[in-house]
Amino acid sequence: MDLRRVTGLVALALALWLALALLNHPAPAAPPVNFDSSNRCAECHPAVFDEWKSSWHARSWDDPDVRALSNDFANTDCIDCHAPRPVFSTGVGKRVLPRAARRSEGVDCIACHLIRDADTGAPGVAGTIDRPGAACRPRAMLDLQRPDYCGVCHDQHKTVRQWRASSWAERGIGCIDCHMPLRNDDPNQGRDHSCRGGHDLELVRSAVELRGKRDPQNPLNWVLEVENVGAGHHFPTDERSRAADLFWRPLVAVGATNADDAQPGPWRHLYRFRDPYRHETDIPATHLAAGETRRVSLGEEEARAGAEVALFYKLTPYYENPDHPDPEREARLVHSLTLKP
Repeated sequence: MDLRRVTGLVALALALWLALALLNHPAPAAPPVNFDSSNRCAECHPAVFDEWKSSWHARSWDDPDVRALSNDFANTDCIDCHAPRPVFSTGVGKRVLPRAARRSEGVDCIACHLIRDADTGAPGVAGTIDRPGAACRPRAMLDLQRPDYCGVCHDQHKTVRQWRASSWAERGIGCIDCHMPLRNDDPNQGRDHSCRGGHDLELVRSAVELRGKRDPQNPLNWVLEVENVGAGHHFPTDERSRAADLFWRPLVAVGATNADDAQPGPWRHLYRFRDPYRHETDIPATHLAAGETRRVSLGEEEARAGAEVALFYKLTPYYENPDHPDPEREARLVHSLTLKP
């Protein structure tokens, strides 16, 4: 064997040895991150951080509606879920506890993802893969996908229990499938952290359908149907401050000769969907279960010649003037329809 050939074989052997050495000795781990604020997460996860920052999770402490309804958190029970300690510190399936620091960050990255090593107490994060060399030391935790995980806050008003009783649970469609969908339906791109909910009008509209027809038992009257077709829980749900209302107004106002000449009159309240507060013992729970259809009769004489009907969604429960509510200003239009003979 000549010298050139021997030299080539030696060089090849050295290259193989070096490659194996590199594979067996990965790059040193990044220094661990100090979890003193969720703002640190933006350094490595800017897109996810921006999604979260735009969400109502991020605004849960500063939300003016929450401030008003909780009497500026004088109702301290509200603090638990609006500024919670890390879920994994209190335990999945258990009600979270309030934290004293970083409350302005609301329901943040640390609250949902921070974990600690059972032996050393070293911090890390719950994620979808194990990556011990990354600065935040992520570990795959299937608990993140479980409705019980969301339920530590969102089952305070039985939302997860409502889901368990529905066909959605039987089909294996959970909270994150609707509220944290995969980006572009691609598992490799992860899940959307904007966490769409009741503030997302498109999502609210997809939850229910509004229909109307003549009452077969009394052809002069109308029957309205509201069906929960897209929510895996009651409509509305979770926060008792939420409400949905059916309003109507006649197509032809009093004194007008036809609908073309008439100006629409004020809305008239017909029916409310809501789970009342505990102290509202005289108000029945009227929220709509998943898959349920609620039929409401409209038999007013002025509606017989035709009516406009609308379903409005309200983020806070009470109208400024209950006797003369203004849903177009104080609520959000979900669906509307026109009833004509």
